[in-house]
Amino acid sequence: MSEPVLQVEHLTVSYADGGVFGRKQRREIVHDVTFCIDQGQIVGLVGESGCGKSTLSKAILGMLPPENVSGMITHYTKRPQMVFQDPFSSLNPARTVGWILEEPLRIFGKYDAPERKRRVLDMLERVGLEREHAQRKPRELSGGQRQRVSIALALIQRPRFIIADEPVSALDVTIQAQVLDLLWDLRRELDLSYLFISHDLNVVYSICDRVLVMQAGRIVEGGTVDQVYDHPQHEYTKKLLESANYAVQ
Repeated sequence: MSEPVLQVEHLTVSYADGGVFGRKQRREIVHDVTFCIDQGQIVGLVGESGCGKSTLSKAILGMLPPENVSGMITHYTKRPQMVFQDPFSSLNPARTVGWILEEPLRIFGKYDAPERKRRVLDMLERVGLEREHAQRKPRELSGGQRQRVSIALALIQRPRFIIADEPVSALDVTIQAQVLDLLWDLRRELDLSYLFISHDLNVVYSICDRVLVMQAGRIVEGGTVDQVYDHPQHEYTKKLLESANYAVQ
C-alpha cells in the first residue's frame, strides 16, 4: 500500500473584507477541503478560473498568512516545491540560469561550490537542457526552455512532492506535450508525486491518475480519472466535461 506524501483535512482559507459600517467580514475562498495524495501519484485539480485552486496550493505550501488558514495540512516529505504558470515572472531576470539554480543550494548550505555546480549541470540535463544554458539569462530562452528551468529549480533540492500550478497553459500545444512528457518521466525517475492544477481537462486526463473537481472553493467530486470522466456524478463536473467536448454518460 502506498504511503501518503500529503494529507489535507478540513482546510479553509478566508480573508477579511470591509463590511457594512466598516465591520470586517470573513470571505471564504477555500471551504472545508479534504484529500490525500499518495507517493507516486499525480492528482489533478480542475475547475474554472477563480474557483480557489491557486489559493489552495499556496495554503498547502505555507505561502499564506496563518491567520487566514484553518484545518490540518500534513506533509510527509521534506521541502515540497511549486512549478508556477509563468516561469518568466518566477525566475530572476538579472541572473543566469546557473546562478538561479545554484542559489537554493547555497542557502541550504550543505554542499561546497564544486558539488553545487555539479548538481546544477546534472539537473539541467535531467530536464532536457544543455550545459551552455547555465550561462544564459531567462530572457534568452524560449518559453518551453524557461519552464524547464522552472521545473529544474523546483527539483534542485530533491523534493518528493511538487505542486504544478497550470505549468503548461502558457505554452503552445507542441511544447505542452514535451513538458508533460518531461513531468511524467521525472515522476518515474525521481519517485515524485504531483498536485497538478489545471483548467484544461484534456491535459489532466493525459497525465493524472486521480482528479479533484473544485467549484467555488469546494471539492465537489473526486476519484480516478476514468471514474470521474466516464461517470461524473456532480452537475458541475458534467458541465466541465461537456465544455471540453467529452461525451458524458
